[in-house]
Amino acid sequence: MSDEVVTPLSHEECWQMLREEEFGRLAFRLVDEVHITPVNYAVDHDTLLFRTAAGNKLLSVAMGAEVAFEIDRYDDHHARSVVVRGGARILHEDEEHRADNVPLRPWVGTPKYNVVEITPRVVTGRAFRLTRPWLHLTLDGLGQE
Repeated sequence: MSDEVVTPLSHEECWQMLREEEFGRLAFRLVDEVHITPVNYAVDHDTLLFRTAAGNKLLSVAMGAEVAFEIDRYDDHHARSVVVRGGARILHEDEEHRADNVPLRPWVGTPKYNVVEITPRVVTGRAFRLTRPWLHLTLDGLGQE
């Protein structure tokens, strides 16, 4: 990582991070509301797959809404974030087997029979060197004694 506080991640670095993680946040529009929800996912070649039950996510995908998907990783000194924007579709029965060929592991045992594929149009990422300026503040600097 360079001396810059914020640096862009390359396309390859973004996809490497997407392959290494399994949990992210899906943002979607349903009529006039924007929703965001956590999902477990897996990379299948150049797409993302996740399973879902009937509900808002599935309805939004069925209605053809565009989605955004975000993952992040951080420690005390560095953070990384990748954002995917694109279309989503419900896989047909003859394609659902793709979810069995990737490490798609749900965290809860609720039934999720529908497999959704996100096809990215845009994949971007950034790396941050965390300076955590609040650690350097004193009570005097906050106007307190």
